[in-house]
Amino acid sequence: MRKLLSCIIAFLFCAGAFAADYRAALVADMDTGRVIFSEHANDANYPASLTKIMTLYLTFDALEHGRLHLDDYLIVSQSAAAAPSVKLGLTAGSKIRVEDAIIALAVYSANDVARVLAENLKGGKEGTFASLMTRVAREIGLSHTNFENSSGLPDDEHLSTARDIALLSMAVYKHFPQYWKYFGIKTWTYNGKTYTNGNRLLETYPGCDGMKTGYTNKSKYSLVATAARGGHHLLSVVLGAENKDVRAAVSTRLLNHGFESYGIGTPTNYTVEPAPVTSPIVQKYADDAPQVAPVAAIPSYATGGVGVQFGAFSSTDSANAMIARVKNATGAVAHLEPNGSGLYRVRVTGLSESAAQDLKNRASSSGIDCYVFH
Repeated sequence: MRKLLSCIIAFLFCAGAFAADYRAALVADMDTGRVIFSEHANDANYPASLTKIMTLYLTFDALEHGRLHLDDYLIVSQSAAAAPSVKLGLTAGSKIRVEDAIIALAVYSANDVARVLAENLKGGKEGTFASLMTRVAREIGLSHTNFENSSGLPDDEHLSTARDIALLSMAVYKHFPQYWKYFGIKTWTYNGKTYTNGNRLLETYPGCDGMKTGYTNKSKYSLVATAARGGHHLLSVVLGAENKDVRAAVSTRLLNHGFESYGIGTPTNYTVEPAPVTSPIVQKYADDAPQVAPVAAIPSYATGGVGVQFGAFSSTDSANAMIARVKNATGAVAHLEPNGSGLYRVRVTGLSESAAQDLKNRASSSGIDCYVFH
């Protein structure tokens, strides 16, 4: 115990050397949700281009449900073409392939492409897409986040916290593991020009496989960095660093501290490569928790294009146990959806917006962790 306390004190002392040079920090285990260290993690900050993690989350959801395909082409509007830098410089009336748009956000953080995705996903209006972003943020547990645009461009009402950014990043990792690879791309060539990922830990930190940088004059420099090593996948969030060197140094120290808390040091001759995602979404209750009593009447849910997800599991037995639990608690009949990467999602689909919210509330009141998706 004394040795552990000494390690923590030593870490805090080292981090303190940078404390005046950033606004918030957090490191957590992506598989369990365990927060290993946090500092001002619930303070409101400007998320800058970390916002694009949510834009990509909704893009991945559209891909998952067939509303988009990687080889589809998106039309660039005059509004998107006029977005301020950083941007690809797309011209109004041109087109960009969906997969290129994803990479442009993940690697280069292009503001014009963020607006292209927003307008194509939600009726041609970025403001409508931003409202959807905020609503989905609430549904997946981001309680102190408000989005005003798809890119993170300056807006006094566009706010989040280190905790919320960590939850959002974990949601991408858990809900859409098949698209995680995009956050680890180091360089990307488009129309003859090569773009380099601003996350320098991809080159310098053993096991780093993502995730996203951010900067505006108000937000300063921010970084979500993820790394896999020794059977653990960790995430660090640094907000409001004074410069790129500080955000990289603090992120490195956070991840080092996280791995050291598991007794994992930096291996020699380590090859940086993405780790496979195999863990199920963490549930608030064990799969064998006592079943709640059946509801008196089975509700009739209106149909539509919205759904509720009750988790993703590494085995069909666990998934079927959740299906039974949802049925007993709400009367709704969920189904099992393999996602192609070894996980089995438990979902109720084809609902209206109000019906999905009602089902989510009924399940949550019975202790079932779930979220609404579109």
